[in-house]
Amino acid sequence: MPKINNHLVIMAGGVGSRFWPMSTAECPKQFIDVLGTGKTLLQLTVERFGSLVAPEHIWVVTNEKYADIVAEQLPKMPRGNILCEPCRRNTAPCIAYVSWRIKAQDPKANIVVTPSDHIVMNVPEFQRVIKDCMDFTADSDAIVTLGMKPSRPETGYGYIQADLSASSLRNKSIYRVDSFREKPDLKTAQQYIKKNYYFWNAGIFIWNVNTIVNAFRVYQPKMNKIFEQMLPIYGTPQEQEMINEKFPQCENISVDYAIMEKAEEIFVCPADFGWSDLGTWGSLLTQSKRDIYGNACIGNDINLFETHNCMIHTTQEKKVVIQGLDGYIVAENNDTLLICKLSEEQRIKQFSGEN
Repeated sequence: MPKINNHLVIMAGGVGSRFWPMSTAECPKQFIDVLGTGKTLLQLTVERFGSLVAPEHIWVVTNEKYADIVAEQLPKMPRGNILCEPCRRNTAPCIAYVSWRIKAQDPKANIVVTPSDHIVMNVPEFQRVIKDCMDFTADSDAIVTLGMKPSRPETGYGYIQADLSASSLRNKSIYRVDSFREKPDLKTAQQYIKKNYYFWNAGIFIWNVNTIVNAFRVYQPKMNKIFEQMLPIYGTPQEQEMINEKFPQCENISVDYAIMEKAEEIFVCPADFGWSDLGTWGSLLTQSKRDIYGNACIGNDINLFETHNCMIHTTQEKKVVIQGLDGYIVAENNDTLLICKLSEEQRIKQFSGEN
């Protein structure tokens, strides 16, 4: 059974068209079935926390225009646990808001914060790691972030430098953070991967509610004041009206800059459970099962001839025949078909016509 004070916060407000034509500004990737499993990335995120957090302690912070999609996809979660941002202000205001909202309901809450659009291949190992970290933070002042063991010199992720000589006395698999590093160039990433103390920053955080609100009090007092002063109205009909008024006043800043790089009791738990932030078609190809020619196919009737290293995503019952492609994306959704070189996928937003 999940511990009664465990809470899950899912950040699901992202927009964009990196998986266009499947994802659009009206229905971003967290709300679509990217993997062809019959479940969206948001639903898979909730599912892997099922043994750790009760449905009534799951919170989703999203853009107000996605609230109905969230409610439809997560019917077991209370509708009141969908918190709506009136505008985008990065992760720090999002986390400050939901932390004070949870504290109003459960002053002893122990919280894990995760993006909504990542994938995990080894769910039992993921659950073991999260449980260990939540046990660690439940009665301490520690902030823990997960560090993914790098498998390649990736330039698209930030890195965490861990002090592997300084593990916690309470858990030998959790270490102090030396520093956070920005997304590196290729040469720097190649140097990082040669060291055993650099890890990808997964953007998954664990802390108890008093630790995180106190961190906001110390390091972001102006932002914190906005949400702490709202304590009397959380859970009332006035909450959304006040959030709509006050939230745009927050600085547009990530929790990494706002809190993580300033706080003292920062720890990292190195982990390896088949993680990807699934930010590109190329990353989906890397994470998918491929045939002997390097192709990954998601769909029911895909026939490939003399085709290599392609990502094919066609799930709408069409018969698909492809011949002679190497290193391409082929993806369709409703009345749109994309055929694009994997090496040129950064131009997809340009092709999509979305802002």
